[in-house]
Amino acid sequence: MNQPIEEPYLGETFPALEKTDPDLAAMRARLAREDAESFPDAKTSCLLTMAVLAALQTTGDMKRITEEALRAGATPVEIKETLYQCVPYIGFPRTEAALRPVNEALLASGVSLPVESCAAVTEENRFSRGLAVQKSIFGDAIDRMHSATPKDERRIMVDRLSAFCFGDIYTRGGLDLKKRELVTFCIISALGGCESQVKSHVQGNANVGNTRQDLVNALTLILPCIGFPRTLNALSCVNEVLPG
Repeated sequence: MNQPIEEPYLGETFPALEKTDPDLAAMRARLAREDAESFPDAKTSCLLTMAVLAALQTTGDMKRITEEALRAGATPVEIKETLYQCVPYIGFPRTEAALRPVNEALLASGVSLPVESCAAVTEENRFSRGLAVQKSIFGDAIDRMHSATPKDERRIMVDRLSAFCFGDIYTRGGLDLKKRELVTFCIISALGGCESQVKSHVQGNANVGNTRQDLVNALTLILPCIGFPRTLNALSCVNEVLPG
């Protein structure tokens, strides 16, 4: 009886790719080496890659990336917060699917779950705290957006955006604002078709201290995961907002 072939290009079975598709494995390894040379911050590299894999719902490599992130010095809290940052942009189902292999890897590494909470708001102040963070990133554009929002859209554009996206998520500890904005930029670049939001978060990244080169470096890193069309679309957004 023929033995079943393990699915290649998935975390634990990655060596199978070298046996079944050695040319593809060599290309992947080459790009990984080049990424390590051009993006030497291994911890951030792992965190950004995890966020992108979650956005693409390509979770087979998530255990391996989690293990690499731990070896690179990422804390369990930083890993969890990177995935929590995905929720407003990819939704709960895809985030929860990505968390399952992450949790398995953390438990296998001896990490006790749940990790300490990084929640920083209450039911009473989540809107006001979220709005404050939102305006600290995007400034007066938020007031203009609110004043222009039709009444029947305010539940989405005002209440949910300020209280949930920024109040529940951006105020959390574990990752600073610069890292959260860079993670967000990578997530929405990976999704594709979100160029308006990419441009907004290019400016948001600049406003919190990330440079144009930081964004270009991040796109170079995630290109093997998201491909050229989405990378070039995001790069066009960077060039439009922050010309070289």
